[in-house]
Amino acid sequence: MGRSSEESPLRRIHSEASLLGGAAYAILLQIAHPSVAQGVHDHSDFASRPLDRLRGTLYYVYGTSLGTDEERARVQAIVRAMHRRVNGPGYRALDHDLLLWVAATLFHTWTRLYEMTVGEIDGDEFAVFLREAAVFATALGLPEEDWPATPEDFDAYWAEAVERLEVGETALGLSRQVFRPDNRLWWPVTSVQRFLAGGLLPPHLREDFEIPWSPARQRRFDRLVRVTRAVYPRLPRALRALPSRLYLRSMRRNGGWTRPRGRRVFH
Repeated sequence: MGRSSEESPLRRIHSEASLLGGAAYAILLQIAHPSVAQGVHDHSDFASRPLDRLRGTLYYVYGTSLGTDEERARVQAIVRAMHRRVNGPGYRALDHDLLLWVAATLFHTWTRLYEMTVGEIDGDEFAVFLREAAVFATALGLPEEDWPATPEDFDAYWAEAVERLEVGETALGLSRQVFRPDNRLWWPVTSVQRFLAGGLLPPHLREDFEIPWSPARQRRFDRLVRVTRAVYPRLPRALRALPSRLYLRSMRRNGGWTRPRGRRVFH
């Protein structure tokens, strides 16, 4: 895929800070796929090093969507090399099914958070965004023809894939690590992410992940969405794009990537 223009939906949508509110939601969707859960369990260390995992994921996301051609190629090559080593009983990180699912969860999360906090994405723009977002899977080896070609194709794939999700003990254990990492200083942040994920997940997945919910919590979530939708779009554009700029600056300062100590995989 060629470099996106400054006006492309991919660049514009990915620069929004509000998309970070869906981080835990995307992770839970990913690990609800049993093969992804097992791969993360065997090869990831986000419980002990959540900042490294977040940094690496955002380097990949922002480097791919907002970086130069050289930066995009570099971060994608590093992620491909890391994923080639991730193999085990019943999973291989570069399996086309897993690449498609992980990339689809990202696209779905970005779309949902953008529309909840900024505004609706119209049909033509949504179709362009879908085509552009294919790079997050195709850059890792998914054949381009395997990525949904139209919004209707994506909706059909998503509905079928969600029906196959299964939150087993491995996924449940990983979710507990996400929300209670070793460093207690992260707990206020992960508590907020747990609340947001609870409001975003379908009820059956929320229950399977043992996220407490109630009518009162639902009202608080709905109120938060209404207030955010009213206030966030009125913030200065530079402020809304600040996290993406800071991560790109960090990536460039570190020569394109910071290799964390230990293990880390799946984005």
